Amino acid sequence: MEDRIRNNSTNTYAVVLVHILLWSMIVVAPYFFIDRVRIFRWDLFIRSTPDTLGLLLVFYVNYFLLIKQFLFKGKTREFIIYNLLLIIGAAVLMHFGNDLLRLIDPVRAMRRGSRRFRPSPWLFVIRNLTTLATMMGLSVALKMTFRWFEVESERKELEKAKSEAELQNMKNQISPHFLLNTLNNIYALVVFNPSKAQQAILDLSKLLRHILYDNDKTLVPLRQEVDFIRNYVDLMRIRLADNVKLNTRLSIKTASDTPIAPLIFISLIENAFKHGISGNKPSFIDISLSETPDGKVEFVSRNSYYPKSVADKSGSGIGLELVKKRLEMAYPGRYKWNSEITDDTYSTTLIIDTKEGGRAAIPDNGEKSKEK
Repeated sequence: MEDRIRNNSTNTYAVVLVHILLWSMIVVAPYFFIDRVRIFRWDLFIRSTPDTLGLLLVFYVNYFLLIKQFLFKGKTREFIIYNLLLIIGAAVLMHFGNDLLRLIDPVRAMRRGSRRFRPSPWLFVIRNLTTLATMMGLSVALKMTFRWFEVESERKELEKAKSEAELQNMKNQISPHFLLNTLNNIYALVVFNPSKAQQAILDLSKLLRHILYDNDKTLVPLRQEVDFIRNYVDLMRIRLADNVKLNTRLSIKTASDTPIAPLIFISLIENAFKHGISGNKPSFIDISLSETPDGKVEFVSRNSYYPKSVADKSGSGIGLELVKKRLEMAYPGRYKWNSEITDDTYSTTLIIDTKEGGRAAIPDNGEKSKEK
């Protein structure tokens, strides 16, 4: 709301400035170049007052009334008729105004009377009508231009609001998905290790606090997201067997305030725990996250690959699909996400450029975010 008010104020100042510049060039500027001796011809400027009033009348009656009431509503015929009447009325004002000035300015009248050649009055009428018609067209052009900018600005605001609503909806979908997977893990612990299950419930409460109070924000400090990842990994570590090796490297600046979209990385980590662990075979999960001074955040996950059977519907890839959509909306053109499977090892690399106008710079190997 504040941004919209600020934008409206800026637009108002811009419109006023355009009008000042326009009339400065049309009405004021010519009198700086008429006489080589005097800088500005005030006498000629004052004598042109009737002409100036006629131009202002046609321009602003169109700008504030006729264009909005008739032209924008498709009433072209009425618009033309009223403009003809307006232009004729303004031309009469200009003609009699100039005559009145000649009456009160005897020096000017004497000079005009001493001229051998007197132009036909119709020449001045045609000149005035042409000038006034031009001012009407200029008014329409300026009003249509500002109207286009307003419509374009409103369209962008609507697109932004729509994107933010869709993004929030995606985050709301990720939270239940994450909670479902975590509860399944705690349920498994209850059966064979109740004490670990209690600790897991405590860790889960910390995670839920982050989801409840931070997930509704568009961006959160990177340090908060890293704390969330640490708590989640600690929660998952409780249920790991001895055949699983888990390594994490979370290297960020101390108290990093780098803004990042919340819950972007957690689905990738969930994916690693889901598909990287075997009940009886050696398994490993390597997770690293780092940031660079130029604002890039790099996440790399490698794990042994044990794909789930078709019967296992838990998760069903919804987390990764939502992450891809969120990346497209939050960081369009500013991220790279590559995933591949080699030698029974699944690896995924996600680099996000958190600075506006930047682009993540890693080789584009098809830019695939393949779901496992």
